[in-house]
Amino acid sequence: MAEGKRIAVVLFNLGGPDKPESIQPFLFNLFNDGAIIALPALLRWPAAKLISRRRAPVAREIYRKMGGGSPLLANTEAQAQALEAALRDIGSVKAFIAMRYWAPFSDEAAAAVRSWDAERIVLLPLYPQFSTTTTASSWRAWRQAAARAKLQVPTTLVCCYPRQAGLVKAVAELVSAGLAQAGQVGKAGARPRVLFSAHGLPQTIVAGGDPYQWQVEQTCAAVIEALGRPDLDWQVCYQSRVGPLQWIGPLTEKEIERAGRERVRLVVVPIAFVSEHSETLVELDIEYEALARRVGVPAYVRVPTVSISRPFIAGLAALVREALAGGHGICPGGGTRLCPAAWGKCPMAAGGPEP
Repeated sequence: MAEGKRIAVVLFNLGGPDKPESIQPFLFNLFNDGAIIALPALLRWPAAKLISRRRAPVAREIYRKMGGGSPLLANTEAQAQALEAALRDIGSVKAFIAMRYWAPFSDEAAAAVRSWDAERIVLLPLYPQFSTTTTASSWRAWRQAAARAKLQVPTTLVCCYPRQAGLVKAVAELVSAGLAQAGQVGKAGARPRVLFSAHGLPQTIVAGGDPYQWQVEQTCAAVIEALGRPDLDWQVCYQSRVGPLQWIGPLTEKEIERAGRERVRLVVVPIAFVSEHSETLVELDIEYEALARRVGVPAYVRVPTVSISRPFIAGLAALVREALAGGHGICPGGGTRLCPAAWGKCPMAAGGPEP
């Protein structure tokens, strides 16, 4: 442990546009990331310009439904404050936010960490499941920003926590409440179905060794185990598919359509998102709920994200304590690799993302 030291906890997240004018630049930053579009930089830049310009009108309509901007930064700030409070007993701890595609970016966070004179740094992604498109991309951006800021401080990355006890407990409690709510609607005795919905990825990324899908399934299985209901009807599915590529599945909208055909009540759980943003507040709450009504789903209950729930924040605090006690490793659980050997993009694997 690092009691007595000034400990900076850097929270990684994707970020979101704060106003309508930010939407197209945000989209450009997203599509100009080599982890998202695997093209050489000279080709990726014009591609990102074209895609962001074409997608901006649709995105503006999405964000209009949320008041014109994303609530992700405010949600992340609340999580940062809650985490600082949970770690108050170990000394001087300050949480910083490093967003990937909109402010505050890693450069701003790295400069702030240096100005604060941190003596230890823990990098804590708000992505429970590791992916090359999220954690690895944010990690790469942080290393570059830290180098530019000449920030030379012992640093530990928490690469993933798909089965972390606090996360699992927080989701299980929310699912239990959702099941109780769904149980008040529809035919007595009919079992609701739980849909664990995660952001999708193109199949080619997963086939290339990205462990994200495997880790999502691990989180879902851990929640079911914590619920102690082996007879529960549940399904993992994936949302937010865009473009012509084959994406991992089953798709959330297809599972909603199946529930409509079978007249099954649904409890929809955002399993890879830890705070509310466009994919929960618009896609799940508006678009998919409307789909559920159209196809005859008897009840559609959307479970909130874990946000600042006490078990989740306690789980994040436990990860920070473990990182401080374990030196410079990157994998929780004593540094033991979680992912099976088939997932070669695991950061613990030879040839995975560079440390």
